[in-house]
Amino acid sequence: KVKTNVVKKNCNPEWCDEVSLSIKDLNDPIELMVYDKDTLGADDPMGTAEIDLKPYLEAAKLRKELQELPNGCALKKVQPSGTNDLADESRILWENGRITQDMRLKLRNVESGEVLIQIEWVDIPGFKGLDPGF
Repeated sequence: KVKTNVVKKNCNPEWCDEVSLSIKDLNDPIELMVYDKDTLGADDPMGTAEIDLKPYLEAAKLRKELQELPNGCALKKVQPSGTNDLADESRILWENGRITQDMRLKLRNVESGEVLIQIEWVDIPGFKGLDPGF
């Protein structure tokens, strides 16, 4: 569980926060819960979304073979479907030795709302990463 900073008095907040998560089960999606911040009483839920890691992880496992690819190369395109919360096509990109995925996610359980995020796998020394031989 990770909490971002609060953006005050803004109907279209931009967080630009960078968070790190420890992933225990790569098959489980990451759940985002968006709340407003109330001074009095409980914060109100503004929607939820899930990040499906599977398409990203498929591309990230190939990173050792990608060294010769040009920067900005799209490794995979992921389309919105009934099994993900994507609002539009998402691309998994190879840039400067990093694999990233930008996503625009539709918030569920609300009339409207979207969250823009970027994910990137970062190996931590001493922990099992994506390399199967570890």
